[in-house]
Amino acid sequence: MSALKRMFVFVAPYRRDAQLALLLLLGVVAADLGIPRLTQHVIDQGIGRLDLQVILVTSVLMLGAAVLSALFAIGNTILSVRVGQNLGADLRSAIVGKVQTFAFGNLDQLQTGELIVRATSDVTQVQMVFTMGLRIMTRAPLWLLGSVIMLAVNSPALVPLMLVLMVLVLALILFFLFKARPLFRVVQEKLDRLNQVLQENLAGVRVVKAFVRMDHENQRFGDANIDLTDQGIKVMAMLAFLFPTLILIINLGIAGVIWIGGSRVVLGTFTVGEIVASFNYLVFSLFPMVMLAGMMAPLSAADASAGRIFEVLDSEPHVQDRGSAAGQKSVANLGQAAAEVIFEDVCFSYDGEECLEPVLSHVSLAVEPGQTVAVLGATGSGKSTLIHLIPRFYEVSSGKIKLDGTDIRELPLDVLRSQVGIAMQEAVLFSGTIRDNIRYGRPDASDDEVVTAARAAQAHDFITQLPAGYDTQLGQRGVNLSGGQKQRISIARALLVRPRILILDDSTSAVDFETEARIEAALEELLQDEFTRSTTVFVVAQRISTVLNADQIVVLDRGRVAAIGAHEKLITSSQIYREIYESQLGNGVNPHVGLVPADAGDGRG
Repeated sequence: MSALKRMFVFVAPYRRDAQLALLLLLGVVAADLGIPRLTQHVIDQGIGRLDLQVILVTSVLMLGAAVLSALFAIGNTILSVRVGQNLGADLRSAIVGKVQTFAFGNLDQLQTGELIVRATSDVTQVQMVFTMGLRIMTRAPLWLLGSVIMLAVNSPALVPLMLVLMVLVLALILFFLFKARPLFRVVQEKLDRLNQVLQENLAGVRVVKAFVRMDHENQRFGDANIDLTDQGIKVMAMLAFLFPTLILIINLGIAGVIWIGGSRVVLGTFTVGEIVASFNYLVFSLFPMVMLAGMMAPLSAADASAGRIFEVLDSEPHVQDRGSAAGQKSVANLGQAAAEVIFEDVCFSYDGEECLEPVLSHVSLAVEPGQTVAVLGATGSGKSTLIHLIPRFYEVSSGKIKLDGTDIRELPLDVLRSQVGIAMQEAVLFSGTIRDNIRYGRPDASDDEVVTAARAAQAHDFITQLPAGYDTQLGQRGVNLSGGQKQRISIARALLVRPRILILDDSTSAVDFETEARIEAALEELLQDEFTRSTTVFVVAQRISTVLNADQIVVLDRGRVAAIGAHEKLITSSQIYREIYESQLGNGVNPHVGLVPADAGDGRG
């Protein structure tokens, strides 16, 4: 239970509520343990002697103890729930906050579905156990200890029987607890898989329908669902033996109390009231262990969940802010003009510093302020990886990337990324208005600035044609816009931050050629405008037509720089570039034009 123990650091801010809950629990246990003693008294001194006054007074005391127990229990429950709910809220915030620090490498390892399960289902498991712990799991040992003491005072002869029964019950619970914990971890892993399949199914439901793959997706989900169900049945089948065995032990204990106590009553060394009280104390001593057994399943599940939560919280971001003094000093040297970006013998591999299987190998590139650099290459050649190294979404394995002469690893991450505006290949939009999405990176931007950025991204016309214009509410991930429309809003969002470095990661792939040409012309004009100050631009493109006017064209081939230069140079010096050019624009006309509708970017998709 080491993972659950670590959770106490999250309970610490609410220790007062927890301590008061435990204090009230002491009152509950004291009141409960007093009732058997009062029962013995009313039987032996009241009923046995036909003393009505003793019966009346004792009954009132028993009623008072029951009322106090109920009031204390209510207060305990309220405080326990408060602690549990606050614990859950803090854990969810900690997980989301941690994820926000992750680099792309971390996110590659922890899939979205897994993170959702850990922030919801796993947190709920832990939250429930701590709530129940302050109500039940703490009450159980107090009841147990108090019952043993009261039985030892009241009927010492029955203590050996109670101890034997307690050892049997405890051994049984520990055995099942040891067996159940790894099984519950597998249950959570199966739940991860189920959530991942469900998320993919729902996100890709349009593709599923388009390719008539409903049966296939139903089968995938069904398999994951059956795996989770079978594992749950396996766990519950094991636990099915626990409670009947516990009840058997308790019934044997009750029979032992009746036999030992009854024979002593016959001999005159025991009273009927003592048998009743001893019976109650035996139940009070064994019932808590049954309660603990009932908590075994959620306890095992919570421990497994706590371990999975700490896998997230303990993960070190692959890219961290060094915050060196040299870097802090260099911040002052970052100007307002376009940035100079230099790659010096850069190697990158997903396996880290060893660079055993490099995605990029020995990349050297010098980009002067204000230049537009295009990155071309086949799929998997490392184009997106190259530009993702600039804002340190990934960390270089070796070599350096310099911004205005400073190694980007020496710059604070927030400062570095504030210099960069990026439009991703996959346009990600958030629920809210179009206006809010465009100024996501600059919440204080004026409406005029939003419109200017939208015009540059060729988004203004279609936005104004929507019923609510810029105040149009977007559905989840912008589902009520086409792919081209989402990309243009993404470009506008990148432009609005007035970046010194603008990265367009194949961000016009979903727009038609005419719109793409308008975007290029508008960008070219905008980059000379005061609105964006002066900007160094990196463009990752599949269509060679978008990069013909770039100052530098970088051709990548299997992670290496195959050629660098302007179009006029590369068309004669680089075979790879010439093959790309001829395959797309060999006769001056793009052979793929007929495959794209004339207004592919403006309809709903």
